[in-house]
Amino acid sequence: MLFNSFEFLFFLPTVFILYWIVLGRSIQLQNILLLIASYIFYGWWDWRFLSLIAASTLLDYCIGIALDKTNHKSVKKRLLWLSILFNLGLLGFFKYFNFFIESWVDALASIGYVSQNVWMLEIVLPVGISFYTFQTMSYSIDIYRGKLKPTKNFIAFAAFVSFFPQLVAGPIERATNLVPQFLSKREFSYQIISKGIKLMIWGFFLKLVVADRAAIYVDAVYNNIESHQGLSFVFATVLFAFQIYGDFAGYSLIAIGTAKLFGFDLMTNFRRPYFSSSVSEFWARWHISLSTWFRDYLYIPLGGNRVAKPKWLFNLFITFLVSGLWHGAKWTFVVWGAINGVYLILEILLIKKNRKGILNILVTFCLINFAWIFFRANTLADAGQMIKTIFTNPGRLYIGSGDDITASIYSVLAISILLIVEIKKEYFSSIFSGAKQKYELIRLTTYSILVFMILYFGVFGKSQFIYFQF
Repeated sequence: MLFNSFEFLFFLPTVFILYWIVLGRSIQLQNILLLIASYIFYGWWDWRFLSLIAASTLLDYCIGIALDKTNHKSVKKRLLWLSILFNLGLLGFFKYFNFFIESWVDALASIGYVSQNVWMLEIVLPVGISFYTFQTMSYSIDIYRGKLKPTKNFIAFAAFVSFFPQLVAGPIERATNLVPQFLSKREFSYQIISKGIKLMIWGFFLKLVVADRAAIYVDAVYNNIESHQGLSFVFATVLFAFQIYGDFAGYSLIAIGTAKLFGFDLMTNFRRPYFSSSVSEFWARWHISLSTWFRDYLYIPLGGNRVAKPKWLFNLFITFLVSGLWHGAKWTFVVWGAINGVYLILEILLIKKNRKGILNILVTFCLINFAWIFFRANTLADAGQMIKTIFTNPGRLYIGSGDDITASIYSVLAISILLIVEIKKEYFSSIFSGAKQKYELIRLTTYSILVFMILYFGVFGKSQFIYFQF
């Protein structure tokens, strides 16, 4: 089920009413409802893959309890590896099996051996598998490290793993934050509900108006690169930067807002990343739940920055290389991750201190956009051709024809509104922090305008969220 679907329009109020009005006095019954609702939410896409979530849930629940009961380090390690291998095995099979087979065949072909019979599987990638496998795996790792005590409440744990607001595209929550919330009573609060609805409205604006409008022009250019010139590629890439931000940050805000409707707090996943003055700052603001996951469970275990400088730089590069592969089973994503790794290495080697200022923000934005070309391009050959064309044949800017022109105008308008709001939050938030009642009319008017724009300018029923494929 998609957040931007009519099914969700009926699903959410139904679950909300049952949760607060019918079952509001029982935590256990509320958790059972959330578990059932989450399985319905996910199973609406394809019920067969519910077995994967159930298997991952059951395994890590049992491993968590077993880790807590034993004091033998060897047993603990075997249990931990069982969790890691099972979850990564699921992820590897469904997401990367054909990718590695194709890569192996291409490697053999490059040295002259061409295979006529390549064995491939027709594998459907389960939505959100990269998210919930990482979430359950981190639960076992934290128990192994002694940072977390396992819960013996299976319903609460199963609801944590499958919690529908963030099940398919994050934020990737840590058990240390979310599991205790399933074990404690949630209090109904009009203020919290209001905040949740406001977050959802802004999230839907980012998705339906910013991202999906920009996608019309971006897809027209990136899916037909032979018909376009350099300036069109630049414009499409800038639009894509806001498309993917609006798409994913929008999803995260809808998820966080939806969770608030049920009394839960999810972690912030984006903090205005395009105002970063360095690539390292960008990654501290972009997809925070994933970047901190890789920091805690890959980068630091490799040694982080507590080793010799060459090893430190290697650890950094490997982390971003793996991060690129996590995003998709294509070499374009691997190269995208490698480029970001190189950026950070160059920052460490060449820049002695983090410099602020508009120029640094613009340079960082340009660097990030260059990397986005590989992220969005259909193939590495397409990315290479686009980059070559940008520098050798800028040509003229393709605005579009018919609906494409309208989409471009609406996109620029929506992005302008996004930038105004984020400039206010980034640089002037303290001005509006006090005297809430004084600005309540302004807020009400603002959200009313956003709702109107969502209904009038929003693109409905044409696209799922980009990160569903990861």
